[in-house]
Parts: sequence; C-alpha cells; structure tokens
Amino acid sequence: MTNDTTPRPKKRRPLLTAALILAALPIGGVLIHTFAPPPLTLLMAREFIAGHGLDYRWRSLDQISPNLVASAIAAEDARFCSHGGFDMQAIEKALQNNERGRRVRGGSTISQQTAKNVFLWPGRDWIRKGFEAGYTLMIETVWSKRRIMEVYLNVAEMGPGIYGAEAAARHWFGKSAADLSPREAARIAAILPSPRRYDARSPGPYLRRRAARVQASARVVRNEGLADCVLGER
Repeated sequence: MTNDTTPRPKKRRPLLTAALILAALPIGGVLIHTFAPPPLTLLMAREFIAGHGLDYRWRSLDQISPNLVASAIAAEDARFCSHGGFDMQAIEKALQNNERGRRVRGGSTISQQTAKNVFLWPGRDWIRKGFEAGYTLMIETVWSKRRIMEVYLNVAEMGPGIYGAEAAARHWFGKSAADLSPREAARIAAILPSPRRYDARSPGPYLRRRAARVQASARVVRNEGLADCVLGER
C-alpha cells in the first residue's frame, strides 16, 4: 500500500464565504436604506429598553419644512453640500482646540452622524469610529445628499425618546414637521447637541441665544445656496 504524504489543501471555502458575508452586510444595509426607512436604530432600542420612551415617525423630506433643513445645516454642518463626508477644516479646528484644553464639540458632519445613528452602536471608542468612517464613505458614495439629509432628520434624537423631525415637531410645538417656522426649526436644531438636556418649547437664556444664532445662520445658508444640494431638488 502506498502511503500518500502529499499535503492536502486546507478547506478555506467556509472562511472565504464568511468573509464575503461579513463584507456584504454593511454594503447591503446601505443599499437597502437607499430606499427603505430604517425600522429602528441601536440607540432607539437601547433608550427604549432603559425606559426613556420611543416616538419615531418617518416622513419624506417633502414633508419636512425647508426651515429645518437650513437650520440643521447651520447648526451642525455648514459645509454639508461641499464636502465628501468629512469636514477637514472642522476636524482640524476641533483638534487644535482640544490640544489647548478647550471643551468643544468634535468635527462630526451630518453624514458621519447619519452613519453612526443608523448603522452603529452609541459610544466613542476607536473601533466604532473606524466603522463610522467606512459607513460615511459608503453613504456618500451610494446615497444622494438629499437622501442623507432625509435619513438624518428622521433618526436624529431631538428630545428624550423623541426621534426625527415629525416626532419633535409634534412633541415640542404640537404641529407637523412640514409647518415648522424658522424660529421653531432653529430651536429644534439648537438642542441637537444635547437633546435630553434642553427644552425647545420653553428654552432658557442660553438656548434662546443659541437658537437666535442658528436662525440667523439658517438665513445665510438659504441666501448663499449652502443647502441647494438638498433644497434645490425639491
């Protein structure tokens, strides 16, 4: 009997299949949400389990006031229409301020916030940041700017257990998101950094000042065409 000692190739097919599936999942999620609204996000699920409630009402961008689009860009990402997902000027400024020990917000764009809110878990660890960068590149490649804004304005937390423009408009002002005035839209955008801390309906002095700045900046956004990648397609 011949003793065959020739090494046999290892079975790599299952590992390759698993790798392809893992690579396809993020791409599939991005493609699905090009058209389909996200059912829930991990943040929504976590906060609901924690007893903070859940009010989430999807609306198309045509059913959301342009005042809120302009206010969101003014408050969160003035170069939304011109960057490819990352605002390098804002990131550089944030790093410089952090080095000086100033307590400032990071340079996260609306695209990054959308990627984080829809696809990832809450947190600030570097692993999540890496995934966030990858998802940001994917949605900027596959989605239009209008779609990114539409998803952002529907999933962003805008109050305790309040997600998206429609739920926020109903909660804070008792009206539809389509009917938000410039002042009301500015107040909602003004609370975005800390939506569980501030009251858009009855703001204190700090929030009133911030909302006034947002409202003024939103006029500039509209007048200078800084929201045309979203509002120009209406």
